[in-house]
Amino acid sequence: MLACRSFTAIIDDALHAHGLGHAHYRIMQAVALQPGMAVGALLNTLGITKQSMSRALGELLSMDLVRQETAQQDRRRRELYLTARGSEIENHLFSLQREVLLRVYRNAGGKAVEGFRRVMHGLIDESDAPGVSTGAHHLPDRSSP
Repeated sequence: MLACRSFTAIIDDALHAHGLGHAHYRIMQAVALQPGMAVGALLNTLGITKQSMSRALGELLSMDLVRQETAQQDRRRRELYLTARGSEIENHLFSLQREVLLRVYRNAGGKAVEGFRRVMHGLIDESDAPGVSTGAHHLPDRSSP
């Protein structure tokens, strides 16, 4: 819990400067990793209430950081994308955390990092969150600048 709090605190000042909170950033991260994600899939991925997501997503849309498009195949489905400004902010926030991760990974060494990744993948796979598993998404490698 302390590690999680410390890690998320790295971006607190930058979030505040943009008028954003951690819920906004979680949405931006999910959309950055899976452009075109449907609103329903975002709700499942984040595991938050519809009311919480709706409020934060509405703010991101009104701030022109996320855009919503109607899916070509299913006109009822709304797909989410980061705008250019949203992508720029998300990349900046991620880079702040990435710098710390890279420094910590270097200090821990390769075997420790591989062990950590196996543990994290195991936790994700054991999760009861629908649609979330290490096999469900092939996430881009964002480890290098």
